[in-house]
Amino acid sequence: MKIRASFSWAILLMALVSCGGNANAPEELLTKEEVLAVINSFDEGWKNKNEALVDSVLSEHYVYFTQSGNTFNRANLVATAGSDVYQLQTMEREAFDIQLEGNTAVVSTIWKGQGAYHGELFNDRQRCSVTIVKHDGKVKILAEHCTPIKK
Repeated sequence: MKIRASFSWAILLMALVSCGGNANAPEELLTKEEVLAVINSFDEGWKNKNEALVDSVLSEHYVYFTQSGNTFNRANLVATAGSDVYQLQTMEREAFDIQLEGNTAVVSTIWKGQGAYHGELFNDRQRCSVTIVKHDGKVKILAEHCTPIKK
């Protein structure tokens, strides 16, 4: 009888392990509210030249795909956010379209901004794609790409 009970417990334990791996770790679902909050924090950091705030919402693996086909890494982006080479007079986002898939979101938005970069004035209206992930309870921006909207 003891052997049968031990065998039954062993079968039950193997079934639990094979059915979920880690039964105590539910999938981290990302919400639209979390997506909007991280984008708002990112924009707030740029508006106020708050390098630490911009840094806090970016994934360690963040990458920005530039209009010229190059990439801009996280360190460069954070440095630019606090630098005097980038002067932002106005900015706003509109037309949010959020696509959620588990712990990931792809956000389409229109970004408008006026200012100067390395002394050259800009007046941009761009369609941006922002990829956001939730991992270990933290919501971060993983990647971004913006393309000018031709008038």
